Amino acid sequence: MRTPVPDYLTEILESSRDDGEGAVADYIPVLESADPDRLAIALTTVEGRTYAAGDSDVEFSIQSMSKPFAYAAALTDRGEELVAGKVGVEPSGEAFNELSLETGTFRPKNPMINAGAITVHHLLIGANASRQQRVDRVLGFFSTLADRQLSIDEEVFESEMATAERNLAIAHMLANYGIIEDEPHEVVAGYTAQCSINVTVRDVAMMTATLAAGGIQPVSGERVIERDAARQTLSVMAAAGMYDAAGSWFTEVGIPAKSGVAGGLLGALPGQVGIGSFSPRLDEHGNSVRGVKLFRRLSTDMGLHLMETDPFRSMVLRGTQVTGATTVIHLQGTIDFSGAEIVLHHLDESTPATPAVVFDISRVDSFTDVGRRMVLEGMRRLRTDGARIGLIDSEQKLPDPDMGDGTFPFDAERADAKPIRDPAP
Repeated sequence: MRTPVPDYLTEILESSRDDGEGAVADYIPVLESADPDRLAIALTTVEGRTYAAGDSDVEFSIQSMSKPFAYAAALTDRGEELVAGKVGVEPSGEAFNELSLETGTFRPKNPMINAGAITVHHLLIGANASRQQRVDRVLGFFSTLADRQLSIDEEVFESEMATAERNLAIAHMLANYGIIEDEPHEVVAGYTAQCSINVTVRDVAMMTATLAAGGIQPVSGERVIERDAARQTLSVMAAAGMYDAAGSWFTEVGIPAKSGVAGGLLGALPGQVGIGSFSPRLDEHGNSVRGVKLFRRLSTDMGLHLMETDPFRSMVLRGTQVTGATTVIHLQGTIDFSGAEIVLHHLDESTPATPAVVFDISRVDSFTDVGRRMVLEGMRRLRTDGARIGLIDSEQKLPDPDMGDGTFPFDAERADAKPIRDPAP
């Protein structure tokens, strides 16, 4: 059986493809020439499985999506107390490139706006670090997160430095108040190199899944971010990642996120998934128009709003038992998107070879809507592959187990193995 997750990603991608709203960033010459029709999405689970659709291998510059990861690196290098003394964590309610600091402290309000991100880049490694050392630090760190060697797009770097007057003004303002101590041009050049690192949506999803996994890189299993730093980074993303649209974003979509002016958009759902999308046309806030719509679909369809997450769910796949001509799959706990994905991945990797497959959900506490739909779709695909599908569900945890085509599993608790409900006429 093939898992339906890639098909779903393709479907939501195609539903957004004809949306021509927005425009590419025109204040950076090299970005102005970007292909506006590029479209891609990727999703990586905290177990390290990646699903992707569209132009998922096309590279683009990471831009402001670098900010959460650089912040996590600075927290790792310098500690939360020192970093907090230089940059706050409050949402600004302002555009990403505003020249504004906190009254009294003169700190940037958060690390997601440019003033805060420039400060964070300056904090990397230590007080005496050179520009090249800081650039090497972010490039190496981002590569570890992505599980492959990344590189800097020199054309993007040169183009951005040629139009960096506003960031240079911000850096001089920060230097004036003692927030940064190095020469402003050097700091901005290092920060610009950080924003010029090339990634794909697969890289972005993997990097963000590391945050979702509490700082453990999903493929290597290595802890690359301390748990407290990962939590702090996700919290700031939730509060300020979408700039002056952060409040409406979090109430409506509910996924801690960060956008980039090249058209990238990333999100992380703690304990479940990292997400990356790419579409160069931007809205008035500097966020990808189609990327925002894709995330809205994911949040609604898959129940990925953070406030809907059950942090206490148990391992959903209790075990698999083969008895004669029947394979019994025992499930338990709460079956949400993440839990259903685990079940479907297991069936994809180890498709039962017996003529009958029975799902025992007697120990399942509940299904979310997306969990229910995904498990039923898995049943339908197994039936299409030739298996008879049965269900053990004496408490009716699945009260209407229509497999999507008007057919129902047989009742595995009955001796005559009749369908739970007669097929629709």
